Amino acid sequence: MTRVTRDFANTMQKDAVPAVSADVIFNSSRFPNYKIGANNQIVEAKDDPKVLSMKEVVARETAQLLEQQKRLSVRDLASKFEKGLAAAAKLSEEARLRDAASLEKHVLLKKLRDALESLKGRVAGRNKDDVEEAISMVEALAVQLTQREGELLQEKAEVKKLANFLKQASEDAKRLVDEERAFARAEIDNARAVVLRVEEALQEQDRMSRGSGKQDLDELMKEVQEARRIKMLHQPSKVMDMELELRALRAQLAEKSKHSLRLQKELATSKRVVENSSHLFELDGHEALGSYLRIQPCSDNAPEMSKCLIQWYRVSAEGGKKELISGATKSVYAPEPFDVGRILQADIVSEGQQISLKTAGPIDPAAGLGSYVEALVRKHDVEFNVVVTQMNGRNYQSESIHVLHVGKMRIKLCKGKTTIAKEYYWSAMQLCGVRGGGNAAAQALFWQAKKGLSFVIAFESERERNAAIMLARRFAFDCNIILAGPDDTASLGN
Repeated sequence: MTRVTRDFANTMQKDAVPAVSADVIFNSSRFPNYKIGANNQIVEAKDDPKVLSMKEVVARETAQLLEQQKRLSVRDLASKFEKGLAAAAKLSEEARLRDAASLEKHVLLKKLRDALESLKGRVAGRNKDDVEEAISMVEALAVQLTQREGELLQEKAEVKKLANFLKQASEDAKRLVDEERAFARAEIDNARAVVLRVEEALQEQDRMSRGSGKQDLDELMKEVQEARRIKMLHQPSKVMDMELELRALRAQLAEKSKHSLRLQKELATSKRVVENSSHLFELDGHEALGSYLRIQPCSDNAPEMSKCLIQWYRVSAEGGKKELISGATKSVYAPEPFDVGRILQADIVSEGQQISLKTAGPIDPAAGLGSYVEALVRKHDVEFNVVVTQMNGRNYQSESIHVLHVGKMRIKLCKGKTTIAKEYYWSAMQLCGVRGGGNAAAQALFWQAKKGLSFVIAFESERERNAAIMLARRFAFDCNIILAGPDDTASLGN
């Protein structure tokens, strides 16, 4: 029989249970997370501060889905809900794994407590107190683990609820997608049917229009043929001869009229030359719109033009009323559209003696100007390239190209994108040909947009200048405004 001595008992205590220090400090009061590794080894999992809890992940995904629900289409919404459903399934799986891990923790805690209880009966003294303190800590960890399991169970219920919600939402989204797809297909079918009906109606209308047009053309051709037949039945040769004779007589009459007018002007010119043989001055220039008239001395005894006072007048073709042309006090005058059909007269006063010069006949219109203006009237706004020579009576510095817009309601002068002047037709506006100047007077006009703002504008040709004057006066007359030059309103109104 073996005898157990006191020394053997002390030796067993020292070899079996190592001393537990009383000043042990634990890093955390929370039970660490363990996982079962290879060969059934317990491995402690490291905490990742970046890994969010399952509750936070679910809340974030739910917030994102609700935020984007209004901006997503039905198909995108269904896709998002399906992704959310997959995420919920994944979270549910993670919760299941956590439950398994929690069960393993409970088993480990129970085994540890049993080991400590068995160890408690074998030790005594200070080591026994340490074992009791370890047992109390294990029990505290078990309580914490139970609380954590309760939270996990609550989160699991929330996840399950969210999964059911997402599943229902996914099914609703799929149903909406199917409804929208069916509705879109119905709309497409309706649109196709409408397009087919419209095409059929257009084809039917085209056939009817072709048939009616062909029928009208046939009827018109029948009427023309019937008229020709009736005309041929009633002495066709005599009718054709009479038409030819009438055309020849009309041409001869027009030629005789032109020749008569030309002879009258030549006779008046010759008379004027004879009468002016003893005079000091004469009028030189073509008496038609688009040209200019110049007073020239015809005698060596004629005084200098700079020392003479000159005034131009309009005289009616019947030789009656004489109207003063305000501002026309130069030796050169370019007729404007208002002078057509009237006689121009220039009075020259020198050393108390007055000399009157007249045109041989009324001022003739420019060829083709009327039809050109009629073509421009159809436009809402007509543009002319011009150059501004004077502004408010002073020479204009810039010689760049400007654009004069003559519209149905207003006149506008622009330089590129800059508007120099823009005024609607009103009683204070004035527009007429330049009354004086040199050879370019027939291409320039005077425009007073308002009181204190006037321009002298030069055009590219005489035709453009006269067309602009006639067009502006035509549009102004449509606005019940008489557009003329200085002091011409009263005469125009009469």
